[in-house]
Amino acid sequence: MTEIQSLQLLIVTTSFSRIEDARLMAQKLLDERLAACVQIQEGTLSMYRWHGKLSEENEVLLSAKTAACKWDEISAFIKQHHPYELPELLGISPAEFDVDYGDWVKSEIKIDT
Repeated sequence: MTEIQSLQLLIVTTSFSRIEDARLMAQKLLDERLAACVQIQEGTLSMYRWHGKLSEENEVLLSAKTAACKWDEISAFIKQHHPYELPELLGISPAEFDVDYGDWVKSEIKIDT
């Protein structure tokens, strides 16, 4: 297994009530080199229970492509800069990915060696 094939990719997702907040977070993640790519998707209807009440909100989803070794750093960063009291933070590891794409992700983020 080559070095790049051993890199575990991670897709980190979170949500926002406003696209402006999602764009700001995306810019910060890219500036800090915590993510190689960030995608923002509007038009998500979220339904959830919060403080004992059912809630329904339109939200904006943010997905950041990074490496699994960055989970602690990126999740702490998002918590620190997120407007929500308790932001959604999910890390999803793809079972398969293109090696060239993985190489590009690695080249765009800071990985401590």
